[in-house]
Amino acid sequence: MPFQQGSARTRQRTVLLVGVAVLLAALVLAVVLASLLTHGKHEGSPKMLQWKDRGTTKNLQEVILGRCYNYIAERYPELGDKDCLKIWESLKDAFIYKNPCNITSEDYQPLMELASHPIPCNKSLFWSKTNDLVHRYTKSNQNFVTLEDTLLGYIADRISWCGDPSAPGINYESCPKWSECESNPGSVFWKMASKMFAEAACGVVQVMLNGSIEAGAFRNSSIFGSIEVFNLNPDKVSEVHIWLMHDIGGPQSESCSGHSIQRLKDILEKRNFRIICEDNYR
Repeated sequence: MPFQQGSARTRQRTVLLVGVAVLLAALVLAVVLASLLTHGKHEGSPKMLQWKDRGTTKNLQEVILGRCYNYIAERYPELGDKDCLKIWESLKDAFIYKNPCNITSEDYQPLMELASHPIPCNKSLFWSKTNDLVHRYTKSNQNFVTLEDTLLGYIADRISWCGDPSAPGINYESCPKWSECESNPGSVFWKMASKMFAEAACGVVQVMLNGSIEAGAFRNSSIFGSIEVFNLNPDKVSEVHIWLMHDIGGPQSESCSGHSIQRLKDILEKRNFRIICEDNYR
């Protein structure tokens, strides 16, 4: 009997120890699983991509709609059939929830079609490195139109926008610089709009360049030098007038006989355009 009682106590102690061991193992496993799940959620949670340029303009929808309505009401009432809400929606759809380095021309095609409108012949004015001067000029002289004076350019001038794959789909903190990735929302938009603006030009066209830039007034890498000049249609454009401007009190690095202007003339002559160049056109 004593042997049997001792054996029973041993079995009870063994069962108890096994139970405690199982309970401890279950607790350890629960802690490990909880840690893994928490860590996994932290690692897998979407993070907003970080870039070097300013983020999306605050209240972007209100800005775009306000500019669109104002442009039609104040500048071109004849464009009253344009649907500003659809224009905003097509712009938003082009970039929202998308990686801002993977934007394509197809993304913007609906917007280009919705917002485009004819440009009267002899009014197209192109520019490079003369932003402030050229727009002061067109503001006081209604005979000429820059890209920024069209509906597309007007609604997008001096604002920024880009998307992000994570919620809320729009990055208000930062957007890519043009140098960070070529296919960013701003770069693709302005290249497409510039191409369309050049293709629409007819009659005599003007281009205002900066003759105070040491590197040369005409740059092959500029929007004008890489896109617009090659999309002018020789069957529609009869003549190109080059206005070479110099900064007031600044250096006169180049004249109409300068090296970069000669490069531009060579490009235009090969495309069968007549050319006139004027220094400091007034």
